[in-house]
Amino acid sequence: MAIKNYQDDSKLAAIIMNTSFPLLTSTADKYWQQLCEISSIEEQPEPIQTQIKRLLGLSDFIRDTVLSDPLKLPPLIETLTNPRQNIDYQKELTTQLEKVSTEAELLDCLRIFRKQHMVAIAALDLLNLQSIEHSLTVTSELADVLIKGTYFWLYEHFCARYGTPMGEFGPQPLLILGMGKLGGKELNFSSDIDLIFCYPSKGEIENGKKTLEHQQFFNRLAQRIIHALHHTNQQGQVFRVDMRLRPLGESGPLVMHMAAFEDYYQEQGREWERYAMVKARILNDQSEYAEELHNILKPFIYRRYLDYSAIDSLREMKSLINQEVRRRGLTNNIKLGSGGIREVEFIAQSFQLIKGGREPRLQFPSILYTLAQLTELDLLPEEEYLQLKKSYLFLRKVEHCLQQFADKQTQVLPDTPLDQARLSAVMNCDDYCQLQQQLNEHSSWINQQFQMLIGDNSNENEAQDMTQTSAFVDAWKLDLTPQEISDLFTQVASKETSESLAHHILELKSSVEKKHPSPKAIVALNTLVPQLLASIICLDESNLDGSELSVLLDRIAHILLTVLRRTTYLQLLVENQGAQQQLVRLCHASPWIAEQIAKYPILLDELLNPVLLYHPTELKEYPDELRQSLLRVEPDDLELQMETLRQFKQIQQLKIAAADVTGVLPIMKVSDHLTFLAEAIINEVVNMAWEQMKQKYGIPDGSSDQNKKFAVIGYGKLGGIELGYGSDLDLVFVHQCDSQITTNGKKSIEANQFYTKLAQRIMHLFMTKTPSGQLYEIDMRLRPSGNAGLLVCHVNGFEQYQLQEAWTWEHQALVRARVVIGSPELTQHIEAIRRDVLCKPRDIETLQQDVTSMRHKMREHLNKGNENWLDVKQDAGAMADIEFLVQFWVLKNAQHCPKMVDWSDNVRLLQQLCSANYISADDKTRLTEAYLDYRNRSHRLTLLEKDNLVDKSQYSEHQKNVKAIWETTFEQPS
Repeated sequence: MAIKNYQDDSKLAAIIMNTSFPLLTSTADKYWQQLCEISSIEEQPEPIQTQIKRLLGLSDFIRDTVLSDPLKLPPLIETLTNPRQNIDYQKELTTQLEKVSTEAELLDCLRIFRKQHMVAIAALDLLNLQSIEHSLTVTSELADVLIKGTYFWLYEHFCARYGTPMGEFGPQPLLILGMGKLGGKELNFSSDIDLIFCYPSKGEIENGKKTLEHQQFFNRLAQRIIHALHHTNQQGQVFRVDMRLRPLGESGPLVMHMAAFEDYYQEQGREWERYAMVKARILNDQSEYAEELHNILKPFIYRRYLDYSAIDSLREMKSLINQEVRRRGLTNNIKLGSGGIREVEFIAQSFQLIKGGREPRLQFPSILYTLAQLTELDLLPEEEYLQLKKSYLFLRKVEHCLQQFADKQTQVLPDTPLDQARLSAVMNCDDYCQLQQQLNEHSSWINQQFQMLIGDNSNENEAQDMTQTSAFVDAWKLDLTPQEISDLFTQVASKETSESLAHHILELKSSVEKKHPSPKAIVALNTLVPQLLASIICLDESNLDGSELSVLLDRIAHILLTVLRRTTYLQLLVENQGAQQQLVRLCHASPWIAEQIAKYPILLDELLNPVLLYHPTELKEYPDELRQSLLRVEPDDLELQMETLRQFKQIQQLKIAAADVTGVLPIMKVSDHLTFLAEAIINEVVNMAWEQMKQKYGIPDGSSDQNKKFAVIGYGKLGGIELGYGSDLDLVFVHQCDSQITTNGKKSIEANQFYTKLAQRIMHLFMTKTPSGQLYEIDMRLRPSGNAGLLVCHVNGFEQYQLQEAWTWEHQALVRARVVIGSPELTQHIEAIRRDVLCKPRDIETLQQDVTSMRHKMREHLNKGNENWLDVKQDAGAMADIEFLVQFWVLKNAQHCPKMVDWSDNVRLLQQLCSANYISADDKTRLTEAYLDYRNRSHRLTLLEKDNLVDKSQYSEHQKNVKAIWETTFEQPS
């Protein structure tokens, strides 16, 4: 392959001898002495010595490699002596793998091979002896060879052990899809690799011994491939493997047969998955099977019609990325930031998604190839193409260099003098300032093209008529007395309102001064505060006077003071007056929402799009939305994963609350959304904890990622699908593994110990306080034996306890219990136990005594009501009484009508009791209406940050009805 020099030899010599970076020179000198002491490097020709010395200063990765093992030096010297040599990676690795006989040897062989050739690629790049285009290509070719070499070796050994899976066209392969930059053959130097696995068809392997299903064969094979590439041993790691782009993400099977693959993408494929598939490439050699997979994916990716809806989808994805940049505090990110690498990808892929169905030349995953084709098709002017390509390659060169310094994946510009000097030198700049100037020029050009084609509308705001806000500007910026400020507002507000405004403006000014804000913050506030004051005055609310106005101003001021040192959020509000209006509206509606925004300013991002803000995620979409959020986080970055989970919950709760306070969602729908949100998070937390345990201990024999033999039972409000905004989660953990079974990892432990550690890990992920707070408060007191019991119990032990040892109140709790996470088999087992327990015959007198006794104890200790105020939860005739009535009726009658225990929520249980004639239609209606009204008021009180106390007169009819039913049922006054 012909290699284009990034620069000519004279420039290279100038770079190598450049003395304008003394820090580079001193670093190189320091490690050169160490290398001379352990090798014969000084016997090499002078040019080679100069290059090696230069590399010691430029790259910690190269330095550590040759200093830790001088035997790595000769291959590097050979590369520098012959920089234009063509290397047949596949032939070399095949020769090496022929000597390998065990998986342990395979792991070492792959890692040694990878490091040797990555050192060579880095050296040629950092000395500018190859073009960035060539570097991207050979990095991708090396990755292809390592992945395929791993697959071929393991597949051959699996076939020898289990037999060969056969299909329509002969032996069935494991088809490997390379995604992202690997798919486009433009892989980063230290990138992880995104893979998806697929096999042709279901069937069984007949090998004369025990038959093995194709699914099991390919699942095990995929697991070993991932281990061979991802595992870190003393030789390091080949690649971080990310499998989260597969159908259904981490909750989906590791491998799928083609028919299931096709069904998924035809019926469930999301727009973002279509976008991701644009860069998909089948890594296997050409075959009938590979062609079949290609034909399955093609109609999903490329529409036969002109698909201009893709622009909106890309715009939305870019908006999400911008939000992610703000949330994670990413600055100087050359991939995700404005004018970054991702915007070039969006430009190319927008054309592919819109026109790719009709234009086969656009159906290739390479960005550079696509840009060239756009010019050929007259879709992109040649001048713009050439500049876009130049800017893109400049950024990719910078990205490559950043990762070659330490063989770490990063796209963030350096903040240390040494790395700034390294980058400046390699990019042939006189200093870092010059480099930054060039970066800004390239980024500006890219962003300009992006905005012209796609745009994100982030700055499109109508200019506000300053004549309407001049009074607010003067009040904020001028040094005025309270009376002078009040006088400014006589034209727009009443005297009382004007005086309140004056008081709060002066108070906010004083608070801001005490915090010593930055000049940027002051500039932002000078624009923002007058606009917010105008929005507050314009609120069309009849009750916005006096105390209401004062409270609203306090809430807004609290948020502004909270974000004062985070000017990104102040600027966001300055540039988006629509977001200002939503902030005022929501803060007026709910102090809970105001406090959430003050605690977690990332929620301000959600105010940008009112359409999405007031329309919560569809119930079934929560898992997929969460999956998308986590896809933007490195799988091994636990801290960021925990933050992302918490931020996702906060954002979704804000949307639910916004729809709630504006009447978009009725009360039962609010609880449905909060419950489905919690379930999606529980599922993700369990998967995370499982992965962490698997990496450390392996998994219990007989279990799998899809069948963990582990279940989470939700009790209380979670079990009853009645979660509120501040609800904790009542959970019980159950497993079904034999205690004698051990895990299959290197550090093997017994199954009981594994599941205990799993439960502890789940609790840690939920309860740990991060900058975004706690995920959920978890209450485990309803497990067998309560706090004295095991954190996780075997399903048989759970059954025995419920049937033989549990108290009546524990059976009451079981009425509102349901499995929220678990395999179908274990779920059915637990549901059968619950049914048996709830339907067993009971002594009615004892049951009645137990229920009333427990209710009286609760009321005595928890009721906050008095003669004037009703506690909507604990008072006589309130919510808890209704819940206890339902539980009593179910425990009393389920033996005669088992169908009623199909449900765990009070409303449907009341319906079942009525249908079975255990309660009258009138009583069912009275109790249902009272229960929903109480729940609705409880939700409202939470949003208003008030106790569950209301004026008794408001609910006198409900209280009277519930009390009467209670007395009739238990035949005694309450």
